Amino acid sequence: MATSTAEGSQTAVITTEHTLSTVTTAGTYVLTVDLSNLADGDELELRAKVKVRSTGTTRQAYIGNYAHAQTNLVAISIPVPTVSECVFTLKQTAGTGRAFAWEVVGI
Repeated sequence: MATSTAEGSQTAVITTEHTLSTVTTAGTYVLTVDLSNLADGDELELRAKVKVRSTGTTRQAYIGNYAHAQTNLVAISIPVPTVSECVFTLKQTAGTGRAFAWEVVGI
């Protein structure tokens, strides 16, 4: 059964990586982001970072790149399993800073 772990809205500052959520409970998670505000000229990166071991360093496991107005208006990350930590981030690299609704779902 899927459950919402965290949700919110992030207004992007161009070239700033914004942490949306840090999950420290073992499980498998996906990040969903509403891309309906993206316009031509905008570029967006969504990342998932995990620790391989509880004493390890958090490292990038997934990146999704989106540019310009989108046909599919919701981005869904790959399922990201973790036993210690998962961090989801958003970074807009070009265009006009947009607001993005997002949710982390435990599956």
